[in-house]
Amino acid sequence: MATPRITMRKLRDILRLRLAAGLSIRQIQAVTRTSIGLIQKLVARAEALGLGWPLPDELDDNQLQQLFYPTSNNPNTERYKQPDCAEVHQSLKHKGVTLQLLWEEYADQFGIRAYSRTQFCAIYRRWRQQQKRSMRQVHKAGEKCFVDYCGPTMPIVNPHTGEIRECQVFVGVLGASNYTFAEATLSQKLSDWLASHSRMFTFFGGTPAIVVPDNLRSAVSKPCRYDPDLNPSYQQLAEHYGIAVIPARPYKPKDKSKAEVAVPIVERWIMARLRHHTFFSLAEVNQCIKALLIELNEKPFKQLPGNRREAFEAIDKNELGPLPSHPYEYVDIKSAKVNIDYHVQYEHHFYSVPHEYVGETIELHVSDRLVTVYFAQHQAAQHPRAFRAGMTTTEAHMPKRHQKHQAWTPERLVSWAEKVGPDVKRWVSRQIEIKDHPEQAYRACLGLLNLNKKYPSTRLDAACRIANNNDLVRLKHITSILKSNRDQLPEQFSPVVELPQDHDNVRGPQHFH
Repeated sequence: MATPRITMRKLRDILRLRLAAGLSIRQIQAVTRTSIGLIQKLVARAEALGLGWPLPDELDDNQLQQLFYPTSNNPNTERYKQPDCAEVHQSLKHKGVTLQLLWEEYADQFGIRAYSRTQFCAIYRRWRQQQKRSMRQVHKAGEKCFVDYCGPTMPIVNPHTGEIRECQVFVGVLGASNYTFAEATLSQKLSDWLASHSRMFTFFGGTPAIVVPDNLRSAVSKPCRYDPDLNPSYQQLAEHYGIAVIPARPYKPKDKSKAEVAVPIVERWIMARLRHHTFFSLAEVNQCIKALLIELNEKPFKQLPGNRREAFEAIDKNELGPLPSHPYEYVDIKSAKVNIDYHVQYEHHFYSVPHEYVGETIELHVSDRLVTVYFAQHQAAQHPRAFRAGMTTTEAHMPKRHQKHQAWTPERLVSWAEKVGPDVKRWVSRQIEIKDHPEQAYRACLGLLNLNKKYPSTRLDAACRIANNNDLVRLKHITSILKSNRDQLPEQFSPVVELPQDHDNVRGPQHFH
């Protein structure tokens, strides 16, 4: 039967008491609480090895174990076959593979030398715990700020309709001092996310060097373990405050461990205390959160002296970067393609860009006041923001021919026609009157203007006179009159209504009797 194993510390103590102190077996048994038989075997083994006290300096615990238990680490001599935990771990990554299935395959392979299912699972879990390593993070003063949202929400009741809306709770915590910021927002949308950052920096009185968020959509457009793509608006906020944004790796909550701890603290010490309150506005919620937040930051640490506020003033406060002269103004950044009509759409309004950019993909920067268009980091256009459906067009953005067309108005057309002649004015005025919309008459009037380049004004006015007298409203009729030179014929007099009755060719009533 194999010798029962004891710790190497107790083994060294037994050898010291026997070889150096010269105690008897029973005395050693009373001191070490070890069985007499085991002490005898160990002493006999030491004598067989020729060991004396003190033991050699180069004899460490592993070597000592091999001397007294030479077969303990030899798997071939063990009663049970040790499972390959590394292979088990890799197999569990496949869909549908469970520990139950892997144990059954292991038991079929090794039979009576296989561990039971319970022991098999326990061996694997111990191995897995040994593989996990948690690096203790040392946070420098003013270096990092960790941000996240709480899981639970805060209800807000509409006092008029009774409708309940769930608002989100934003949490930010400084790495070195654990100084905590919290506030409620209506959503986790980009505008609320960025506004919370701005108010958090104001609360801290400065900016950290690095902000560590989660991989929510408002922060990261495309998550990646190594090279994530930040939301453009979030990147713009980082540039405004002079900070760096380093998102936590996907499925690595320890990258933002401070936020993982701060969030449940806010949930317990703030949100749980407000669970019986009924709020009717977001301002009411934040007023209560602000009061409890002061209490949270002044709550004493359990294992450290002081509290979060005192730690902040002593460590982080003087190391934070300065705030910019004005807070960040939210800018919505979107990509859009310039349509053939040299306009881009934002919400329900169309904004013009120079016609040279037709077909190009541009970048829209939209604030509460302005809509700015960028192409290749160059500002291509800028318009006041419109909140209604419609179109905003700058004349300089139009092609030359469109500008000329745009310049024509009903008043300008009538003024031109008056200079040519009264009948031209009459014809143009009638065109504008009979159309449902004045712009429908522009094409015919501009065609008449073009005829004035080929024919003198006198002929054009004469042609319009004929058209007016004969109720001709089509441009092709005037063109036909000019081509046939009908306008150059003598004036046609009105026919005589009453014919002379004494003409020789006129038969009287007596002719038929």
